[in-house]
Amino acid sequence: MTSMPASERLGSHIKRAEQALGATKNAVLKPAGLTVAQYAALLHLSENPGISAAALARLCGVTPPTMNTVLKNLQDRALIERTPHEWHRNVLETRLTDEGRAVTADADARAVRVERALAAAFTGEERQTLVDLLARCVDLLEGERP
Repeated sequence: MTSMPASERLGSHIKRAEQALGATKNAVLKPAGLTVAQYAALLHLSENPGISAAALARLCGVTPPTMNTVLKNLQDRALIERTPHEWHRNVLETRLTDEGRAVTADADARAVRVERALAAAFTGEERQTLVDLLARCVDLLEGERP
């Protein structure tokens, strides 16, 4: 027997919620032809035109090699364009194409419906409490890293 049952481990509950959210978003994004990782990249690109792949990877919480794969797939679909930086030729700037903006808008409307449904399950006070509690988890866990 383990020293702590899985049902008492907060990490298990947080992971289940994350998995359920990811599965739901994958399902609603599928008609838009995007994965959650691709959607996240497009969303951050829409807010940060010209961002580097490394910075985008940090925003999306993935490794740079993973982000490069995501960007290659988006570029192959002509949703983004990557051009050398004006002064730093070894850095590629990434921007949405017109088609990328249209796909992002469609996907975002789908994802926002999920976010609104999730938010509607809580009162305003409960939502703020949940945000505060999750922030406390992040602060504690980031402080625990070796």
